[in-house]
Amino acid sequence: MTTTLDQKTESISERGITVPQPGVRLPEHPLRLRRVGMGRSLWVVGAHGGSGESTLASLDDGWAAADHCWPQTLLGTPRACLLVARTSASGLESARSALQQWAAGAAGQVDLLGLVLIADAPGRLPRPLRELAEVVTGGAPRAWRLPWIDLWRCGEPAFAASPVAVRSLVSDLQTLTSTPTPAQTSSR
Repeated sequence: MTTTLDQKTESISERGITVPQPGVRLPEHPLRLRRVGMGRSLWVVGAHGGSGESTLASLDDGWAAADHCWPQTLLGTPRACLLVARTSASGLESARSALQQWAAGAAGQVDLLGLVLIADAPGRLPRPLRELAEVVTGGAPRAWRLPWIDLWRCGEPAFAASPVAVRSLVSDLQTLTSTPTPAQTSSR
């Protein structure tokens, strides 16, 4: 499912692959793994610098930016993660690389909830980027797209005057992080 500015679904459905896959090769430049504490309900993983990782993490007090790393706990308990990238060509390629790393099973103990693509500029994406975004989102369990938000560019608080797509994303993620996933259930 891709949630867009004009679309809000009643349920949060899975769209792409939901667990790592055998035979997937590691990308050339994988994200690092980083030890984190247990106190967060969601870790936001930026696929690249300027992805919007910190901005998204600021949308809920229980969320934290993972500093462009896959978060790992000392106990090896899977952490709920959200991958985020911009819709530029380089941003989409960084997201593809991070998803490839996850699909190869090289992201450590994470429960990847999905991918958020944030518009890198106002207006409609050019066709080649729309097509690339479709391919990339197919490698994530779920995908959301956020429009260009000028207030974020100006440093306004992330939730101030946020569009429907942002409020829907926050609601979806709060629902997903409050419901145990199969990975969380099996680790108990």
